[in-house]
Amino acid sequence: MKIILMGEPMGLFMANETGPLSKVNTFTASIAGAEYNVAVGLARLGHTPAYCTRLGFDPLGERILDGMRRNHIATDLVTQAPGELTGFMMKSSTDQGDPDIAYYRKGSAASRLSAHDIDKLDLYGCQRLHVTGIFPAVSDSALSATRRLIARAKALELPISFDPNLRPQLWESEKKMAATLNSLAQDAETVLPGLGEGKLLTGQDTPEAVAAFYHRLGVRNVVVKLGKDGAYYSEKDGQSGYSPAFPVKKLVDTVGAGDGFAAGVISALAEGETLEEAAFRGNAMGAIQITHKSDNEGLPTREQLARIIQAGTA
Repeated sequence: MKIILMGEPMGLFMANETGPLSKVNTFTASIAGAEYNVAVGLARLGHTPAYCTRLGFDPLGERILDGMRRNHIATDLVTQAPGELTGFMMKSSTDQGDPDIAYYRKGSAASRLSAHDIDKLDLYGCQRLHVTGIFPAVSDSALSATRRLIARAKALELPISFDPNLRPQLWESEKKMAATLNSLAQDAETVLPGLGEGKLLTGQDTPEAVAAFYHRLGVRNVVVKLGKDGAYYSEKDGQSGYSPAFPVKKLVDTVGAGDGFAAGVISALAEGETLEEAAFRGNAMGAIQITHKSDNEGLPTREQLARIIQAGTA
């Protein structure tokens, strides 16, 4: 199935040693971005992700395009802009807790993606759309482009999934963040907030109440991520319940867990699985990813996923 994703893929420089980023001497280059990670996960499960973004004609832009091709991510929705720069980020190495992150994306090529660019895209053959709350926060232009792509997807009756993936530092206020992202969420078929995100966006304290908030907006499926406690899933006027966390032998890096979860849920729904089955696959995919250092290299193929599920632990 061809699934559109929209966002900003970035160059990623991962520290090869622990310590402050300002003191690290060597880094390993890779590719990062929540939507890119989801695209990798979908491709490895046999789907055809098509990444809608804008890159510079520069070494990082070429690296990202090469990475997309290697990972079987369609590039026909990518725009390259002469004279503009591709964003990048740095990630520290740590033995415990979350790593430090430094972003260099202000004024990037992706932040200049516009609604006009979206109108020029050929969406023939696309069957689903996945967006997050990160890209709309990057710039006013990115927000307009996101709204336009959602409108085009709705006109084509494509199911839309939305992961809030909050980045409060990119917004002028939490109030504006909540209002904007909830206005985007109401057009989605499936919303995937974490419980902490749900509290910020809805003012509700429980997974059930967060799900009820989005159901009132018209959202059909809500899956609330609960970290070590798994996930709560709720279908409007349908099934609901808790899906336990998938066991992990050793936690290595939590970055990318939510993206693995999203890839699991989206792929399962695209294949006609129930919301309960989708939540289970999401938990398994997220668990597998946190046993690896990079943001997406641990995401499994369909055969690897089946073996890990059968084994009962990641």
